[in-house]
Amino acid sequence: MSRRRVAAVDCGTNSLRLLVADVDPATGEAVELERTMEVVRLGQGVDRSGAFAPEALQRTFSAVERAAELVARHAPEAVRFVATSASRDVSNREEFFAGVRERLGVEPDVVTGEEEAALSFSGATAELGPEQAPFLVVDLGGGSTELVLGTREVESARSLDMGSVRMTERYLHDDPPGAAQVAAARADVERLLDSSPVPLERARTLVGVAGTITTITACAVDLAEYAPGCLHGVRLPVGQVLAACDRLLRATRAEKAAMPFVHPGRVDVIGAGALVWATVLERVVARAGTTEVVTSEHDILDGIAVALARSLRKPRVSAR
Repeated sequence: MSRRRVAAVDCGTNSLRLLVADVDPATGEAVELERTMEVVRLGQGVDRSGAFAPEALQRTFSAVERAAELVARHAPEAVRFVATSASRDVSNREEFFAGVRERLGVEPDVVTGEEEAALSFSGATAELGPEQAPFLVVDLGGGSTELVLGTREVESARSLDMGSVRMTERYLHDDPPGAAQVAAARADVERLLDSSPVPLERARTLVGVAGTITTITACAVDLAEYAPGCLHGVRLPVGQVLAACDRLLRATRAEKAAMPFVHPGRVDVIGAGALVWATVLERVVARAGTTEVVTSEHDILDGIAVALARSLRKPRVSAR
């Protein structure tokens, strides 16, 4: 079957990402034409106020305009704009929708936590062999973290309200955060993990995705600069990743800003992300005996693109 050209946009709590690719619907293999990421912090203050801040909307709309220019340049058959955690419960969601429609010409699709998990799982495991299953995919975002267990299909999933932006705004206010703040944040993450029905003990391969986890991996291998090609598919001992999490959590903002692999838009929230990832890792080690972690640069964005290409599989019928 011929490849289908599609454009996928993932608008999360912290970043807006675009993938334009020619995708084989049968295999999911893709030839990337564009892959971009901008930190927009759409979820700024949402946990407290329940609404998008005007300045957050403006940052996001500016990024959507730049994405729209790239989409128009490649003329895909279909475009899908997926909005995740921050967009589910805000009071001014229609203002956000209208701004995206005006700039990109498509209706934002606010997915449930379960669909977000399934899309992340699809993108993260496409290149992994069945002998490595069951997979536990952890997608650590700005507003939420998805835990997804399965082989080729999702068997159990849960979206938990414990992302890097959310936990920073709730707990980690000092620079660096004090022991009491760290303890309170960790207790909340533990409580949320206790509420999850996902059977962590069944995991054979642990896969971490999204910008927080790839940044922590870059710290663990001490990259001279952030380079996706050096991170995709990397397998590291859990202890090495936990040490990187501890380094990022304890660092001051100035120290993190000086780290060449930390995007400026993640400097103030990567510590909270590291706390969440470390707590999840410790739980998985205790339940499943995991000794290593796989980092994937392929995640929900790739899952959106493949699902969109497969929705175009049926041949077009010409009007008569």
